[in-house]
Amino acid sequence: MATCDFCGVVEDDPAGALTWATSVEKGVRRSYCTDCSREHLRSLEAKLDSEWW
Repeated sequence: MATCDFCGVVEDDPAGALTWATSVEKGVRRSYCTDCSREHLRSLEAKLDSEWW
C-alpha cells in the first residue's frame, strides 16, 4: 500500500504504485501519485522541495 505525500491518495495495488514518482527531500523518501507527478513534473525534475510547489 502506498500513500501520495502530496494529495494523500492511497494505492492498494502494488503494481499501480510502480508508476508513481519518488524523491528524497531533506533525507526523507517521498512518493507521489501519477496525477501529482504529471502536474508537478518540472518541479520534480528541478529537484525543488514539495513545499515550493
